[in-house]
Amino acid sequence: MSPRSDDTPRRGTQPRRGTSRDIPSEGDEADKGRSRGFGGIGDARAYTPRGRTVAERDQRTRSPRAGRTSDPFRPALQVLDGGRPQRGRRPDGDSENGGSEKAGRGERGGSARAGGATRETKGTRETRETKGTRETRETKGTRETRETRDRRTTVAKTRARDERREPPRSRRPEPDDRNHDRDDRGLDELTRRRERAAAVRGARTREPVRPRAGRDRRTGKPAVKSRAVRTIAPEPPKLANPTRRLRLGTVLALSLFVMIGIRLVVLQVASSPADAKRLIELRATRISDLTLPAPRGSIIDRDGTVLAHSVEARYVGADPTMIKNPSQVAATLAPLIGVPQSKLVPLMTRHKRPGGGESHFEFLAHGVDISVGNRISAMNLPGIVVRQDERRDVPGVDLAANLIGFTGADNSGLEGLEARYDSLLRGTPGEQEYEVGKGDLNSPIPGGYQHYVAPQPGASLELTIDADLQYEVQRILGDQLREWKASIGGAVVLDVKTGEVLAQASFPPYDATKPENYTPENRMDVPSAVVADVGSVHKAIIFGAALQEGIITPQSTLAIGPGLVRGGYKFVDSHPQKKGTLMTMPGLLALSSNVGTIMIADRLGKQRVYDYQQKFGLGKATNEGVAGEQPGKILTPDQWSGSASGSVPVGMSMDVTLIQMAAAYAAIANDGLYVQPHLIKGMISGKDGEVTPGPEPETHRVLRPEVASELRTMMEAVVDEQDGTGTQARVNGYRVAGKTGTGKRLIDGQYTSSNYGSFIGMAPAENPRFVIAVSAEVPHGAGGDVAAPAFSKMMSFALLQNRVPPSVTKAPTFKIHP
Repeated sequence: MSPRSDDTPRRGTQPRRGTSRDIPSEGDEADKGRSRGFGGIGDARAYTPRGRTVAERDQRTRSPRAGRTSDPFRPALQVLDGGRPQRGRRPDGDSENGGSEKAGRGERGGSARAGGATRETKGTRETRETKGTRETRETKGTRETRETRDRRTTVAKTRARDERREPPRSRRPEPDDRNHDRDDRGLDELTRRRERAAAVRGARTREPVRPRAGRDRRTGKPAVKSRAVRTIAPEPPKLANPTRRLRLGTVLALSLFVMIGIRLVVLQVASSPADAKRLIELRATRISDLTLPAPRGSIIDRDGTVLAHSVEARYVGADPTMIKNPSQVAATLAPLIGVPQSKLVPLMTRHKRPGGGESHFEFLAHGVDISVGNRISAMNLPGIVVRQDERRDVPGVDLAANLIGFTGADNSGLEGLEARYDSLLRGTPGEQEYEVGKGDLNSPIPGGYQHYVAPQPGASLELTIDADLQYEVQRILGDQLREWKASIGGAVVLDVKTGEVLAQASFPPYDATKPENYTPENRMDVPSAVVADVGSVHKAIIFGAALQEGIITPQSTLAIGPGLVRGGYKFVDSHPQKKGTLMTMPGLLALSSNVGTIMIADRLGKQRVYDYQQKFGLGKATNEGVAGEQPGKILTPDQWSGSASGSVPVGMSMDVTLIQMAAAYAAIANDGLYVQPHLIKGMISGKDGEVTPGPEPETHRVLRPEVASELRTMMEAVVDEQDGTGTQARVNGYRVAGKTGTGKRLIDGQYTSSNYGSFIGMAPAENPRFVIAVSAEVPHGAGGDVAAPAFSKMMSFALLQNRVPPSVTKAPTFKIHP
């Protein structure tokens, strides 16, 4: 049952706050014989001098066991609910006083405890409140040990009694002090009753009472108080503060680092000249350096076939400081590495390096076969080292050798594409420096100075060349020119639409693995390096310009004679015609009429002839990608002499390469659009294999498409007409358009006695796919006899290899004379 509310009327006069119910007060006489509602030791336990000071919820939820204290007659105070103790449960501490005692006995014990509680000060009450809070926490599972709680309670009580014994003299009583005086007198009476009850029962209290000298300041009666004699546990020793030690250690550590840093700065920046000189001398005598060659990139064709690459080999080096008898060691190595003894001895003799200091390493040979390197290593020659190296290898031997070129002993490109793209192929060399000992310990010191820069491999070149087509073109060219006892010759195969060079061959070929066995003239790339008067193949440019300018049409006719004289030089035809003979435009091309071509050029004028020569790409290098390409030369209009009006139109008085003329004919085959010929399809990175496409070719319009088509049809007469000069260039199943030419080579300002014959054609004529140009310098014979047959075989293979459909229409019927 819940306690009464504070506002509920109670029987009898309520006791004055702060007084005991066992002490008479006003109105007690009238209430004699009636129950006071509560009393005894239980009431005293529930009494607080200042009213309710402990949270009500703590008292209602606290278990009886949690309320026990070390003193059975002074249990923890309970919270009053409406001025009355809770009914229906035993007050805390009754278990220690004997729960079966009568109410009267409980009242006497409660009164005695109330008297003792009255003398407690505010500090003691707060201590008990704190204790009550702790006991509540103990109920929730965090209870402290009883010994610790008793010790803390004893200390708090002792301090509170000391404060009551000696109150401050300067404190003046406040109005409420009178109530406290009455409370103290009531509590003193309760204390005496408790002591008498304890004596009767023979109970022994835990706190022996001893008299206190003097009298109570308020009542004037002898003051007797109970005090528990206990030993207060000493406080734990005070630990030293570590902050000071941490600060001191930090300062010392920072000071050490600062001193080290200052010393390093002094050594690096503020060194004296003497120290710097000493360090340089030490470096020169104890540091050995070595250049690490970078792996050279490969050269491959359009399908990935290797044309040139580097293979594993060995290099042989020497440390001159460790070789005691250079002459003897050189005599031993010379026949193995193929280097003269006279060249090896200076390298093995002790000497200074160009930058100062003694040399510790010299290369003796590069690209030595692995088997030879193993033999040298087995000799254990002092100061001789054999390490891994690479050697350039050309699997095809002479396949495209004139185009690719070769490398030197140090793996650097010397000719051809190897020289043109040397910086790209060779990569970036590495470097290794290390500290060596002295004397017999002249070897890298473990843990000594080491500096290593890894070499960066070079990029690889992917060419537009087709290795299979290249091989066949070289074979056909070689067979044909050896039959005609040619001194030099060349052939070029172009893709009409893209300008890619599919094959570029030279005669004679050479073994790229032994380039030193051939002369530079034999190693040159004929299509790009040899210039000559191309002869009648130039006539296609004059007819194309005349068609573009509207001077002639495919149906035009022209009356010609046996010859013309220009500047004192007579120009005649190989097929002489009577004076006034009418000829068609296809007929003039088929019979390669010099007279008719000169007459058409006269209508164009020298300025327009020069302009169209430039448009077709003559007079400047094509920049296809080969090192040493010749730009050629054409005459400007102001350079024309009296005979130039006759020589220039028929392909004389000019220097032109075969690749330039092939590109010009490709413009005719490509509907009048010039596309720059090129050899580089892409570059493949040596680091991550990323492919970078080659530069885009330059293009420009030369002829209108319809004009180019008309010109191709007229050029078919050269091959199809029975009397044409290029009948040997026919290809079975395909229409072919082209032009023959016979010129001269100018060497040291003099024309040679040999003929420089050529044929340049395209197929299929109605929609050309390839342009092939063939040239050769022969003792006798014309282009139609020497070059045209080779063209036929090369074009036939190219068309079949690439599965180009045969022509579905027949070539038109041409008339030489109208």
